[in-house]
Amino acid sequence: MSTATPAVSAAPAGSPTLAPTARRRRGRVGRERISWTTTMLLMVGSLAVLVPLYITVNMALKTTEQAVGGNAFALPNPFTFSSFVEAWNLTNFPRGFAISIFITVVAVVGEIVISALAAYAIVRNWDRRAFRWSFFYLLAAMFIPFPVVALPQIQLTGMLGLDNPLGVAILHIAFSLAFNTLLLTAFLRTIPLELEESMRMDGAGTWKVFWKLILPLLAPMCATVGIFAFIASWNDFMMPSLIISDPTLQTIPVLQNMFQTQFSNSYNVAFASYLMAMAPAIIVYLFAQRWVMSGLTQGAIK
Repeated sequence: MSTATPAVSAAPAGSPTLAPTARRRRGRVGRERISWTTTMLLMVGSLAVLVPLYITVNMALKTTEQAVGGNAFALPNPFTFSSFVEAWNLTNFPRGFAISIFITVVAVVGEIVISALAAYAIVRNWDRRAFRWSFFYLLAAMFIPFPVVALPQIQLTGMLGLDNPLGVAILHIAFSLAFNTLLLTAFLRTIPLELEESMRMDGAGTWKVFWKLILPLLAPMCATVGIFAFIASWNDFMMPSLIISDPTLQTIPVLQNMFQTQFSNSYNVAFASYLMAMAPAIIVYLFAQRWVMSGLTQGAIK
């Protein structure tokens, strides 16, 4: 039985053998990919990020005289890394970095575990009124920002002895619980209950089902929650500045506030400090962005 098609057999030797219908479909797809409006918007968005980043790096490599008297776009002449050394010493960068890392790690781990437990309990007990109303209570809490309840939180953490980095991490977990539970609840509803039932038939309890089955299945969404938690806690300025009473236990964003007052003319030192502070967040995002997109798209599709 012959399998040759007329479109393929009519094409000359050595030339592409595409049928007319395939060529028309390929042409339509090609035209759809070219959108000058989208391209221009992407270019403007890229410039809005790249230009400030260029100025930050450029100013950090200049001397104080060049930074104050020169053009922000002019290249440094000569290049110098003295501003990084000065920023390192002025902010006591190792101590501030360690405190920021501590708050960030506790907040990320706490938000993932507690939000996953809360979402699992709500979804698997949705028929019970107490769990259903607790979900609506968490949704209502999403509309209460931290500045509204800042004063009571300051007094409460002071009374409990949590006016320190640990208290800031706990507050991050509490204020992010509503949104994280909403994300994880929507993802958990797509996991078939039959998977748990088959595991329970083998003798597994609720805790074992959660740690061995549910939490691994939630990995894409947990990665998304973790990265959002990392960015929010690492870059936070308001909560540590209001909650932490000991100035020696402040985080890097709060320590950098000194460059807006006492050292207002040392732009090169300020920009060097900003670069050192933003480096961990950029590195984490570059390595974990595919998990963010994976978690968001899987949650949207399912």
